Amino acid sequence: MKLNVHKIRYLCANKIKKRIIMILDNIENAPNYFGLNPLFEKAFEYVRGLDVDNLPEGTSEIEGVYLKASAVKIALKSKTETKLETHRKFIDIQIPITREEIFGWKSLKNLKMPTQEYDSQNDFQLFEDEPSTYIRVLPGEFIIFSPEDAHAPLIGEGITRKIILKVAVL
Repeated sequence: MKLNVHKIRYLCANKIKKRIIMILDNIENAPNYFGLNPLFEKAFEYVRGLDVDNLPEGTSEIEGVYLKASAVKIALKSKTETKLETHRKFIDIQIPITREEIFGWKSLKNLKMPTQEYDSQNDFQLFEDEPSTYIRVLPGEFIIFSPEDAHAPLIGEGITRKIILKVAVL
């Protein structure tokens, strides 16, 4: 299926201008958020079709450059070992599979200490700022970070498996 980018931009324009901010909810409630971005439904349909117990690591393109999914197995870290990150072109949907994960959060407008210039090729910038708050996300839940949300992922203990969806801001 080829996406009509102009149609998607038109459909999303009002939602994006109203600012999508961080969302935390149970995966069963994902349909409540499909109207925020036309790719959210396809993203969650993809996740629903996965065998998470036998999920191999790696990245899959779901809708070309507009929607990608990565399955990772990675060590969690302490709060002092993580940095806030931001993205301008993509919304992150993060779904822990095997254990809870804690995320630091701070509003983009309150960030003051970048550690690097924005990397437009990788859509990534890091900050030294301390998070304003921390959010605990359990298996069976998801968290959505928009470009207005700086987030510090991978806080906790042990090894986790998770799914990270990158959804284009159209």
